Amino acid sequence: MTELKRFGLLLESDPRLPSVCSIVAREPMRGSWWSHPKAQEIFQVNERLEDHDDVLITKLISGKVTFVHRQLGPELFTVGTSRDEWQLKGLSPAAGELLRMVMKKGSLRTDTLPWSHRTKPGDAARELERVLLIVAGQVHTETGAHAKVLETWEHWRQRVKLDQRKTSVKQAKAELEDRLARLNAEFHAKVTMPWQ
Repeated sequence: MTELKRFGLLLESDPRLPSVCSIVAREPMRGSWWSHPKAQEIFQVNERLEDHDDVLITKLISGKVTFVHRQLGPELFTVGTSRDEWQLKGLSPAAGELLRMVMKKGSLRTDTLPWSHRTKPGDAARELERVLLIVAGQVHTETGAHAKVLETWEHWRQRVKLDQRKTSVKQAKAELEDRLARLNAEFHAKVTMPWQ
């Protein structure tokens, strides 16, 4: 949490930027962290962050799992709800239908969807998540399997009781880009936001 508060952004895993994996392992990590001797500890830290009220998990930086501190919640909400061209251009029909379903219900689970597409609902959900059109989380189902929980940004904002600080899309992107630029400069990296 100290590193997350400091930067506002923390990756689950990255060989250069601050990440849960590198903090727990005390070394940069390439490839899958599941084979690392501290994999169980990394998993437990990820779970604790996921359950923390001040943390949002999304695929913000270079399509990777990113923990975002609550202080950047209003900016993330503004970008997520902007419906910019980069978010909507090229969406598959399955992703478009899933987005309409989430918008209608506010929140739903992928394992309970009436689904007729060849594409799996999880694939369509990942497509929407990559362009920040939804907030996605995971849940363990009654059968012990995993399912995605998909929410609109408005549903998420109300659930986490996020302050509705007003900011323009331009200001929100600039704040997030500035945070990332500082990380890139300090750690000699070249990662990007989804709209860059």
